[in-house]
Amino acid sequence: MRLLLATTNRHKAREIAAILAPYGIEVEVPPSLPPVVEDGDTFEANAYKKAVSAARATGRPAAADDSGLAVAALGGAPGVHSARYAGDGATDEANTAKLLAEVARRGLVDPAAAFVCHAVVVAPDGGVVARAEARVEGVVRGPPRGGNGFGYDPVFHLVSARYPAPGVRFAELPPEEKDAISHRGQAFRALAAALVPGRRP
Repeated sequence: MRLLLATTNRHKAREIAAILAPYGIEVEVPPSLPPVVEDGDTFEANAYKKAVSAARATGRPAAADDSGLAVAALGGAPGVHSARYAGDGATDEANTAKLLAEVARRGLVDPAAAFVCHAVVVAPDGGVVARAEARVEGVVRGPPRGGNGFGYDPVFHLVSARYPAPGVRFAELPPEEKDAISHRGQAFRALAAALVPGRRP
């Protein structure tokens, strides 16, 4: 199966392709797509906007996701504004720096945070073929560390049964380990299960 993926983020496309490959799903990223204003109030709304725009432009079902980091003590920010927290066109480094500055300004220490991903496949007529949402709980901890991943991975710190204290940052994990537990990995595996019933990696 070939799945059209509506994204301009090459890091995200590579990550999703690796997650879906074991299900026999090959990801195709169009060379160009109509611009989409991601002005939805939820990850679900923005994911749908991107997917339906691509599906209507290409005449094929399209997948998209919207994801980001939500810090409870910051009212859920950066949230749906994660990719542009420091302004339109901001780099990952600029967004992360703004987040750490805001955490420090408020005197927060290891504030609880969650990575959230909403993934959806939409048909050209606007109908939803499949959707899934997942989240991973952790904390924001600076300074940034690790050379893997992207976005807020260098400051998202996880402590769990698999990664006992002192825990690990997402950016310190090899890609396959991150994909096994990440919000995006969970959401797209659920999506794959809906698209290819009975198929297991």
